[in-house]
Amino acid sequence: MGQSNYIVLENKHFCLKIDKFCVAQSLVYKSNGEECIAVEEKLPLFSLAEERPYNNEIKLAHPNKTTTFHANRVRIEGDKLIVGFELLGWEAVVRLNIKDDYIAFQLEKFNVEFKDFGYLMMDTPPVLRFRLLQLPIASREKFGEWLNVVWDDRVAVNLLATSPYALVDAEKRKNHRILTADAHRDIDLFDCGAALIVTAPDKLLDCIEQVEIDYNLPKGATARKSQELNRSIYWAYAIYPSTVDKHIECAKKGGFSKLIISYNNIFKEEGPYAHCNDFEYRPEYANGDADVKLVIDKLKAAGITPGIHLLHTHIGIKSKYVTPIADYRLNITRHFTLSKPLGLDDTTIYVSQNPRGAVIHPKCRVLKFDGEIIYYEGYSTEPPYCFTGCKRGHFDTNITTHNQGTIGGILDISEYGGSSVYVDQETDLQDEIAEKIAKIYDLGMEIIYFDGSEGTDAPYEFQVPYAQYRVYKKLAKEPLFCEGAAKAHFSWHMISGGNAFDIFKTPVFKESIAKYPLEEAPRMAADFTRINFGWWAFFDDTQADIYEYGTSRAAAWNCPVTVMADVNKITIHPRYDDIFEVLHRWEDVRKLNWLTDEQKEILKKPDIEHTLLINEKGEYELAEYKQMKKAAGGNQNIRAFLFERLGKTYVVLWHLTGEATLRLPICKDKILYEDELGGEKLSIKKDGKKSILSIGKKRYLSTELSKDEVKKAFENAQVID
Repeated sequence: MGQSNYIVLENKHFCLKIDKFCVAQSLVYKSNGEECIAVEEKLPLFSLAEERPYNNEIKLAHPNKTTTFHANRVRIEGDKLIVGFELLGWEAVVRLNIKDDYIAFQLEKFNVEFKDFGYLMMDTPPVLRFRLLQLPIASREKFGEWLNVVWDDRVAVNLLATSPYALVDAEKRKNHRILTADAHRDIDLFDCGAALIVTAPDKLLDCIEQVEIDYNLPKGATARKSQELNRSIYWAYAIYPSTVDKHIECAKKGGFSKLIISYNNIFKEEGPYAHCNDFEYRPEYANGDADVKLVIDKLKAAGITPGIHLLHTHIGIKSKYVTPIADYRLNITRHFTLSKPLGLDDTTIYVSQNPRGAVIHPKCRVLKFDGEIIYYEGYSTEPPYCFTGCKRGHFDTNITTHNQGTIGGILDISEYGGSSVYVDQETDLQDEIAEKIAKIYDLGMEIIYFDGSEGTDAPYEFQVPYAQYRVYKKLAKEPLFCEGAAKAHFSWHMISGGNAFDIFKTPVFKESIAKYPLEEAPRMAADFTRINFGWWAFFDDTQADIYEYGTSRAAAWNCPVTVMADVNKITIHPRYDDIFEVLHRWEDVRKLNWLTDEQKEILKKPDIEHTLLINEKGEYELAEYKQMKKAAGGNQNIRAFLFERLGKTYVVLWHLTGEATLRLPICKDKILYEDELGGEKLSIKKDGKKSILSIGKKRYLSTELSKDEVKKAFENAQVID
């Protein structure tokens, strides 16, 4: 709606008022009348940048550098804003899409003619970047840096990309954040846009969901509404048609309803990722797709949702994409031109460019020219520039001659193990890999973990989510949810959780949970998202309290965990039953949404621990407990914790690896009672004035002694066999 000196854009939620100089004067949330912008910041809605001024008079009058031209005039014509810029004579046309739940902005074209460039042979404006929208949003209690949303309990302001091509960000200022959305020449200037949403926080997902429907985006908002998102995941090691039944038994024992299969359980692999994305079946899957389908069907029949873990941007160094002829679509990080022909026996490679700063890590100092990969020992940064000590035919590639003028360069070796190469995202290789991934996924998978997602070329804020999206688009059915190792703004629509930390060793497990996922959880919650509290390897020294600490903190934030399980190892662990009972109880708590808000706030504290009991009524009960680290004189095989309830002192204890007998200095008139919290009575013998206690698996004891008396008794306990 236009006025004499203002343009007013509004929907049922908000009203944006723009003056004739293209400056936002107000952004009002209609429900409560709150002003959402920092009104003192007089910021034009739009701008554009050129790598240098191209208009001759501007070029002569101003420095030759990347130059930003701010909008300084605007008018509205139907559903379009016509925007002019300082110093420039031509205009931009921004298309509006005003809906009840959002207002979207998209660059449609530039109003420019050949004559506008004078004698310059140019047919389009030399625009490097077009700012689709920028608004100075007043700071509020929370800011979600991934989703790009400023909010509190009254209102949420979100600037959201409507395609994978827009670069969305925010710049922090003293009392506000400038939310921005850019279209970039090297990505796509015209096929990207951004949606502005202003609504109540509890309505934000509904508004985003409508954007996703209207723009045919992955359904990130829908996934976040599902209670299934907070259910933990069983990661199955060595899962084959011959072992799937055992894994189903273990998963059910732990209460898991989600199961992830890593690609290297199905396909041939060597080292970390040397055959990655070759997709050649392991011997255990002799019948190929049919065996994968058999495993998937068995999981689903057991009520377990299957998913796949993969590295979509990695190419193994022993894959057919590398040897014997390296694919032309492998990524090159720095390009070099041969200044001399390269013969079959040459070990020095002469190049035109100075190799100063070239990678020197022993696993990554690798060149690629045509289909040959070459290892180098060093290089000269003085003319004649060259790479020295070269070993030809690296990674078993064919040794060939290369002509002067051939362009090659440093191969983009993955920093994770040096056994894979990254895809050139500007080619169709990622789409080719995506089709192969989709073929496996479409056999019945419903979850994807996009590991190695950071493995792209720049700009990462575009390429990381776009590589995920290229896979996502190939899938016949949208995943229930996805997780990933890296994220950027557009990933929000696909990655509904993820960024699982891996892997915490037992001695530092609790400390690491507090330091990493517990620290990240509130920041991800500000993005209306949960995290995965980690990939938890099942070690020989894993114990019930370790997992209980981690999974209880995760449950407090409505987050899942992932337990990595090899049935041949976990089932022989002496405390397997106890550990999986803990997991099962907490998965039940998640499923039932049993925790109150007050309990969740208590569980978010990192410096106290809790255990989930089944009380005398068969109901769940949460108890704070504390480890007695000096039990039995500090015996490392004894795990003992104290808590109080119903006027009694309780001890929960077990032996880490087997069984033992303790002699406790507790006299007969202050007996240590047997208790049925653990579901099984414990026999306590008397030896004069001492109690003889046999321990193995996890047990609960109760007494009317004080906590101090019990602590002293257990610290002075003796292991007698």
